[in-house]
Amino acid sequence: MKILIGSTFPLVLIRRPVFIEPVELDILFEQIKQAGNIYSFWGHSNTIEIASKVLGVDLTPDVERPAIKLNEKKLPVLYGEVFKECWVLSPNYVKGFRPQVGIEVTKDKISGWDLLNVKWVEQRGET
Repeated sequence: MKILIGSTFPLVLIRRPVFIEPVELDILFEQIKQAGNIYSFWGHSNTIEIASKVLGVDLTPDVERPAIKLNEKKLPVLYGEVFKECWVLSPNYVKGFRPQVGIEVTKDKISGWDLLNVKWVEQRGET
């Protein structure tokens, strides 16, 4: 089992039906326990350390701000691996706070985390 995870997913790369569901962090914790590999495309350096601590795994990508591509079936590809599912972990900030570009966000500015599970739907004729 492999996990694709980031702090956001570029909507311009959704070119086929997807099902997006908000889920509890416990579900991702269970997936992490079963995962063989975690593929991170985390692009926000200001939250990566805190998010890694929340999940108990290092979310540092192999390269800085890696770009997801689509294969011929319009599925996301990262580091040559094709995925049919993606996890998006995003911080909730304390009321009234908006992070500034280039300024690191401290843990005291994060009030919690939201998790989305994005699944690419099988299309007719696919196996």
